[in-house]
Formats: sequence, C-alpha cells, structure tokens
Amino acid sequence: MKRRDFLYAAGAGILAPLMLPRRLWAAETLDLGSMQLQTLSDGNLVLPGSPIFPGMAENELADLIARYNLSTEQAEPPCNLTLLRDGTRTILFDVGAGSDFMPSAGRLLDSLDALGLSPDDITDLVITHGHPDHIWGLLDDFDEPMLPNATVHMGRAEWDYWTDPDTVNTIGEVRASFAIGAARRLEVITDTVVLFDDGAEILPGVQAVATPGHTPGHMAFHIAGTTGGAMVVGDALGNHHVAFERPEWPSGSDHDAQTGAETRVAMLDRIMADDLTVIGFHMPNGGIGRVERRSAASYVFNTEV
Repeated sequence: MKRRDFLYAAGAGILAPLMLPRRLWAAETLDLGSMQLQTLSDGNLVLPGSPIFPGMAENELADLIARYNLSTEQAEPPCNLTLLRDGTRTILFDVGAGSDFMPSAGRLLDSLDALGLSPDDITDLVITHGHPDHIWGLLDDFDEPMLPNATVHMGRAEWDYWTDPDTVNTIGEVRASFAIGAARRLEVITDTVVLFDDGAEILPGVQAVATPGHTPGHMAFHIAGTTGGAMVVGDALGNHHVAFERPEWPSGSDHDAQTGAETRVAMLDRIMADDLTVIGFHMPNGGIGRVERRSAASYVFNTEV
C-alpha cells in the first residue's frame, strides 16, 4: 500500500545550508486504487514547545514527554503537503509556507521538481485552513499566484474569517501577522476561489469534513478511493503524541482550545470507525499512518502501514 522514496531537490546545492530543511525530501505514497496520494516535504517549522503543553496533567505529561523524547522548549514539526492524482486532476492540499514565514519551510517548488512536476501542473488547490505554514505559499516572490492554473477550494467559514477586516483586531497580538498575511494573499487569488461547506463533495472522491477549533473554519477531507479511504486531517490532529494519546487535552496552538479538543475526539472516533488512513500535515515520516487504540479513549499514530 505504501512505499518510501527519498527525493533530492535538483539544484538544492545552490542554496545556503541554513536555508535547507533538516530532513531529506521524502515522498510517502498511498495507493487507493483509483487515486494515488503522496506527501511532499515543505520543510519544517521551528517553534517554542510550550504552547503545545499548557494545562496538562504534570505526571501524565512527564511520562508522554519521556516516551516520545519530546522537548518542552522547542518543537521542529515537519510540514507535509498532500498531492492527489486520479488520472485527470493533480490536486494539492495546502500550499505551504512560501518564502516569508520561516527559513526552514517553504520548500514546495523543490519537492514538486523532484517529482517532475511544476506549479503549472496543479489543477486544484484544497485549503485546510489559513495559517501561514498552510497558505503563505499562495503567492510567489512577485506576489503572483504560485499555482497559476489551479482552482482554489476553501471552506466558506474559514474564508470569511481570514477575509474579515476585523479579524486582525480580534485574533490577538501574537497572531495579528497571521491575519494580515492571510488577507493579503487571499485578496490576490479571489477570482479563482470556490467556497464550500461541511459535507460537500468538492471534487470527485473528496468530501469536506468540518473540524473547527484549531481555526474557526478548519476543514479535513475524506478521500474515497476504490481500494480504501484516507483522511487529510490538516492541523485538526496537530502532532503524533499528545493529540492521539490525550485528544481531550486542550492545546495552546488552537484558536478555541475546547472546540479543538472536542474535534480531536470526534475525528479519531470517525477515523477508527471508517478504517481510514491518516494523512497528517505535522506527522513524522511523511505523515501517512494508521490509528491504533491504546486504551478506551487513547490512540497511537503508527506509520508502519
């Protein structure tokens, strides 16, 4: 069902070493019969570890940190973009960070090139949510659309939130730049956007699943192939440790911590019930894996599928 290919960006040697992500270009492949999905590296983020852990039970957290060898000071999550090809369309889920967010991220063009693709080949762009590491790659260095031939699909509630002029005043000082950056980029691609709501089949075999909390209008996507199904979860499941083992714990990375926790619990229940493969934006080893039950309300993310 899956193979691992290590892909090296052509021309990567001309980039300064500090501008390169610390991981190899990894493309994980999932065959769903009528569809093939691959995850492409957009590099990685470098974040303070503390927003992931506030308010968590100290003894349980200490055990989890030890078992996953986590740092409470700094996190370096990978950024996995998902590419779906069905013989007719070439669909990208999220477009990455671009060149303006972090020097360790924004490697989409290199990853596409390593697969023999160019931005012109992308027919559709599907957006999970409006955070910088997911949409700041919408524009190139000349403020032109990075994917010139792509129809952009975005949830209506998420679009309304990031294009509302008042969001910059309500999102909080720390995230104000998120609102400014999103609004500027979405304004440029307005004419290519198709909005949708929860439950819509936005493309053949691709159904929108409302997963609010991380952002107000966050969407996941159920992919239905002829030999199986998958869920592109975006940041509804934002890591491979706390989000799975204790999904009910609040996360400081969510806009609405309580709703985010409720969404994680419901999402994991659905993934288990429907026997779906998970495709996670910030999951390790390319982000494709299965959910296994650890206890009644606790899970494990397993990349060995």
